[in-house]
Amino acid sequence: MTSGADLRTLRKSRALTLAQLAEAMGRSLGWMSQVERDVSRISAEDLAKLAQILDVAPSLLIQPKAETPREEGRIVRADRRRSLGHRHDGLIEALISPDLTDSFEIVHSTFLPGKALPEPVHRETQEVGFMLSGRLDLSFGDQKFTVGPGDSFRIRNEPYLWANPYRETAVALWVISPPIY
Repeated sequence: MTSGADLRTLRKSRALTLAQLAEAMGRSLGWMSQVERDVSRISAEDLAKLAQILDVAPSLLIQPKAETPREEGRIVRADRRRSLGHRHDGLIEALISPDLTDSFEIVHSTFLPGKALPEPVHRETQEVGFMLSGRLDLSFGDQKFTVGPGDSFRIRNEPYLWANPYRETAVALWVISPPIY
């Protein structure tokens, strides 16, 4: 089951109108509107196409069923996190937030040993990371830092690089505003 509210957030974060997304999908504006309002269900094929257009993992578009109805939209069990896929080699991410409808999202990021971003990432966001384990090298322009367990960092709409040249996996919680995944 997709979350229409999450779909709307992703569409807007990519500066797409409902009509533009419908056109890219090869579907009617009415159908797209129904999907965003959770009135219509979508096929696996449409889900894959939406994910491709929005440049997200298909799993992000599937709202996992809450363990109990009272937990829906409030509690995310560890075994029910939505995978964000593998946008970068050596980075595994999962959504910790219940959905994308808040002004921020929280992501669990795992950086594999010996991996690094090949090119700087620049997002129009404000981000704060908190290191849970391992070490990570961060670069902001010509400034370089190494962060470890208990350290935090902030990125404000600027290019950055990360690298894990170490032997152990690094894990961080990442708060991103506005939601982009």
